[in-house]
Amino acid sequence: MTVRKSASSAKATPAKKPAGKKAGKAPGRTARKPAAPQLPPPPPEITEIFARFHKVDPEPQGELEYVNAYTLLVAVVLSAQATDVGVNRATRGLFAVADTPQKMLALGEDVVRDHIKTIGLFRGKARNVIALSQLLIDRHGGEVPADRAALEALPGVGRKTANVVLNIFFGQPTIAVDTHLFRVSNRIPLAPGRTPLEVEQGLLRVIPEQYLLHAHHWLILHGRYVCKARKPECWRCLIADLCRYEPKSTPG
Repeated sequence: MTVRKSASSAKATPAKKPAGKKAGKAPGRTARKPAAPQLPPPPPEITEIFARFHKVDPEPQGELEYVNAYTLLVAVVLSAQATDVGVNRATRGLFAVADTPQKMLALGEDVVRDHIKTIGLFRGKARNVIALSQLLIDRHGGEVPADRAALEALPGVGRKTANVVLNIFFGQPTIAVDTHLFRVSNRIPLAPGRTPLEVEQGLLRVIPEQYLLHAHHWLILHGRYVCKARKPECWRCLIADLCRYEPKSTPG
């Protein structure tokens, strides 16, 4: 900050600086060192983390409701910036009348939009649902492809959406990095990264193969219900002793 002198004080004799003190340094302040980044747990501890998740929930399930690969794909597209609960509420009626690309096209964009109007960004999502339905018919005979590149070529489908479909419906050991998983992976930390792709690739390197299929579900559910954004509930976390996050939170 620059302090401007007043006219009356311009010729005043400056006060002497206290001996032993450097100019420009505020007394009593000590520069804080940035916290050192936490290193991921060693491989045996990472194995133990997932062994505990497996013991508690051997077959974790996603929370989106669907009846086939197509409705799963649509549900995941609709879930962007929306809750699973809100998506399920909107898609129950939609999927009851349109569970194939052909039926969705027959409904038309206006009707689809009306079904999903309680979901955020519903107008653009309705356009994407109609467009991806048409492309599934034109390119894949109305079937959802079990191929990442083909899925990502569909409107509204990014890497995370493709990974969810490949994992849940086709049983491929993919990692779908949402906000919960991104937070948990950096907080423990399992595979710290600045982007979802960095976290995904890091997790694929460190998660033991026998736990890879269900790993992203365990981490997402853990982040959603235990390792929450504002205040992780460390006092009831089954991996608190293996987690590097500090300070551990307490109830209340």
